[in-house]
Amino acid sequence: MTLKLDSFTDIIADGWLERQAPPHWHPYTRLMRLDRPIGTWLLLLPGLWSIALTASLWRGLWLSALFGLGAVIMRGAGCVVNDILDRDYDRAVERTANRPLASGEISLTKALLFLAALLACGLVILATFNHFAFWLGALSLLLVFPYPLMKRFTNWPQLWLGLTFNWGALLGYAAVTGHLSIKPILLYLGGICWTLGYDTIYALQDIEDDAVVGVRSTALHFGTDTPLWLMRFYSAALALFALGGLVAGLRLVFIIGILAAGAHLAWQVRTLKMEDQADCLAKFKSNQIFGLIIWIAIILDRAL
Repeated sequence: MTLKLDSFTDIIADGWLERQAPPHWHPYTRLMRLDRPIGTWLLLLPGLWSIALTASLWRGLWLSALFGLGAVIMRGAGCVVNDILDRDYDRAVERTANRPLASGEISLTKALLFLAALLACGLVILATFNHFAFWLGALSLLLVFPYPLMKRFTNWPQLWLGLTFNWGALLGYAAVTGHLSIKPILLYLGGICWTLGYDTIYALQDIEDDAVVGVRSTALHFGTDTPLWLMRFYSAALALFALGGLVAGLRLVFIIGILAAGAHLAWQVRTLKMEDQADCLAKFKSNQIFGLIIWIAIILDRAL
């Protein structure tokens, strides 16, 4: 498939963060993608689901705050790892050529030191959890570090991202209970299917450049069948989320939430313009709404 794309970048010039932060911080805030919080939300939401499914009100609020801070830090660390390993590829892709490492704005040494600082902060947060959750969280690093390499070896790097980004569904439950059960595992599996959908949409932005430089993705692999695969992934995600909620004892309000979330995903697929990078980015970002619908549905069902 050949998709003709207009010139496009997702880096926000003169955004609010750069207007507020000291100038010497700007390369690091961009390296962490603090100017683009959607990735933090997508990392955080699976953890919020599990916490809401299990924790009492005050315990849930405290853990949600810790997970929020941890998501900012660890998403930032993941972006640094990604940019370190992909700096040569990023220079060849129009959307990413201006990233701090690819453009030479930050040296490799400074990026590595910054990564070490972020990981240290993440470890401090992880140390506040119970013993089981601590080691479960540390285990996620085995997924974080190899992720940027997956696009070089498999057509399914989005699957690896799903394994990584939805780890919070397991960790949130473990932080509350000190163990795992089928409930967070179903949320985790549903989250993986959800990520396969939204990150395939994200990958459509770079489809021409990726084909030239030899980077693989599900978007390239599926080609014109992409909408069909999106529906498959999203349908599987909804089924797994619904099953997880029912096993956890959620009922009518949660099912209504699942239906509303499903309508949102159907809108994404039906209105997706595969050749329009701006539309692909907008549809990708709209998955924050989907995740919030699931979270609110869990909270309301437990409350009512």
